[in-house]
Amino acid sequence: MNWFSKPFFSNFKGSHRDPFLRLALILVILIVSTAFKPGMMPKPLVDKGIFCLEIASKVLGGADQNMCLEKQQKTLSAVFLDPSKRALPESPELILVGEGSVRASTPPTIFSSQVLGSLVGGLEAEEDKKAIIEYIIEEGETLSSIAAKFNISLNTVLLANNLTKSSQIRPGTTLVILPVTGIIYHVKNGDTVSAIAGKYKGKFDEIVAINSLNDKGDIYIGDIIIIPNGVIPVAPTPVYAASQNIPLANSYFICPIASPCRITQGLHWYNAIDFYHGQCGESIYAAAAGTVLNVKLTSSTSKGAFGGAGNTITILHPNGVVTSYGHIAVSLVSPGNPVSQGQTIALMGGKPGTAGAGLSTGCHVHFQVSGAVNPFR
Repeated sequence: MNWFSKPFFSNFKGSHRDPFLRLALILVILIVSTAFKPGMMPKPLVDKGIFCLEIASKVLGGADQNMCLEKQQKTLSAVFLDPSKRALPESPELILVGEGSVRASTPPTIFSSQVLGSLVGGLEAEEDKKAIIEYIIEEGETLSSIAAKFNISLNTVLLANNLTKSSQIRPGTTLVILPVTGIIYHVKNGDTVSAIAGKYKGKFDEIVAINSLNDKGDIYIGDIIIIPNGVIPVAPTPVYAASQNIPLANSYFICPIASPCRITQGLHWYNAIDFYHGQCGESIYAAAAGTVLNVKLTSSTSKGAFGGAGNTITILHPNGVVTSYGHIAVSLVSPGNPVSQGQTIALMGGKPGTAGAGLSTGCHVHFQVSGAVNPFR
């Protein structure tokens, strides 16, 4: 029987010029050729849809088979010889519907609002709005205009930066900007979220949410938390003066990374210095002996993870000073563990887009000191 003759098509209902019928016939021929001649085409290529439609369209007339084979040969060469062209887009699987149409049978892809927002570039993930940032003042800006720009109150900007309404600002200098209207609080021994909320007119649930605390609201000495809509009952404490009154010997802290001690960013929020050798995954050392207070780890890739610090270890030292090590990739200690000076406590993280990186532009350790002056400033 001549499979390509018109009498063969006359056995089918409907017009052989119907495009849906033609597409259905093409699919049938491909399925049959694959099933009965598996050696003709490598399975990965079948899966990726590398086949020549011109051969199948011979059924409908007008195709040049030599041209088709030439194209197919070029495609195969590109796949096997050029690694850059091996990744091919997946095509949806098709199934026949009724007598003359097809539809895709590939399960639909579901995006969360955060993922969809990142794809279209128009939405900011909710977690990303929890980070405290440092903003560089631009020409012509005022404290009021900056507050309006970030949709927070003027008083929030003033308190976070130990300023008054009459303070003068200069382009190029930085301001600490909270993600919401409110105040910053430095946790001290004996503090609880409930007591802090009562004293500063905040709400327990809001404090827990904005600071990514657990349901119990556990906080630790040296933590810096945000109190949404909080009100200072007395004169505000300067941002960088929080408990910076414990004198330290020059040798009390060692550099938290191996020699040479390379600083990649000087003093910034909060009382912190960044260190990096150019290698993600390098060891991070305890700057002094102490006890691990807390280890905060997350699988989130949000820039706002733990206020922007990302995965963090905090250590309480015998003199009451607390050090924090932010943007870590792996923790090698647990809360309650005693650590010695120079002990490896973590591996460096901070690569953008990785879990627990937080607000980071590259791998480094964010070394923060609470209760004393940072000796590396």
